Amino acid sequence: MHGDPPDRVAPKVADMAARREKLGLPAMTYGLAGYVIVRDSETEAKRELERITNVEPGSPGYANYQDWISHTKLEQQVSLQDYSVSNRGLRAGLVGTAEQVAERIIELEQVGVSLLLLQCSPQLEEMERFAEQVMPLVREGRTAAVA
Repeated sequence: MHGDPPDRVAPKVADMAARREKLGLPAMTYGLAGYVIVRDSETEAKRELERITNVEPGSPGYANYQDWISHTKLEQQVSLQDYSVSNRGLRAGLVGTAEQVAERIIELEQVGVSLLLLQCSPQLEEMERFAEQVMPLVREGRTAAVA
């Protein structure tokens, strides 16, 4: 699925799971594309978000956005901010501190998402940060939820 928050993902997963169960098909793995920004503070994360989504009228990216939006057949309106990163990944809400991002991942997992297709930039540095800061919190959150 394209990036979306848990409340938009949950009915999609539930609907597909019910359809598969009705047909006697095995369970599926549900994945979600999301753009991740992890920083030490929410202010820093928002500053990075503003930096990467700055496509002002008159810039080269703005003309492409206007052309794309006038020809798209998507189920929902795509904002300029959504357009600036692919797959509407910002809607997943994976922007903030490590704790905030881990909490959102656990929320997504609770509605049936078990695979994340993460985007970030620069990729190596951001994935290292994610692995070091977010993944341990997600593991701890799962353990706490089971206890």
